[in-house]
Amino acid sequence: MPSFRSLVARLGTRGRLVVKELSAFGVVGAVCFLIQIGCFQLLYAHLGVGAVTSNLLATLVSMTAAYLGHRHWSFAHRRRSGVAREYVVFAAINGVTLLLGLAVVAVVRYPLGQDGALVLQVANVGSIVLGTVVRYLGYRRWVFLAPTDERADTDPGGEVGLDAAAAPVAS
Repeated sequence: MPSFRSLVARLGTRGRLVVKELSAFGVVGAVCFLIQIGCFQLLYAHLGVGAVTSNLLATLVSMTAAYLGHRHWSFAHRRRSGVAREYVVFAAINGVTLLLGLAVVAVVRYPLGQDGALVLQVANVGSIVLGTVVRYLGYRRWVFLAPTDERADTDPGGEVGLDAAAAPVAS
């Protein structure tokens, strides 16, 4: 069975960029998932905030953290098109997935009459999984645009064509 490194080496430069993008997207997503779940649990189970309001506030906090992580790491190699434009489109995509998540939690809570934190958390997690797929595809297509410089598209470090402030920090 081939190792992960040998598989990545065979993918070529474009494949390595996609693997880097997906890997960073996954890490940022996992951190923001924990932020969202933790905020929801704190607000709903411990502070007595309503289920839908808890989900809304938790999602807004995790969405802002996600934008920063994706702009400065996951999609740092992609063309900058202005923070205002990016954040508006990012927020619109997140708005669609937020409405999806709110609808799922609201249906489970009210028409189905479930008020247990575990049941609502399972509904919340399900909506997050679906929203994650929509977000990745949307971010890649409409928020963080493909590099305009052909060299940037083939540079596995992703630093060609970026200004110094936009270059990812090596760790």
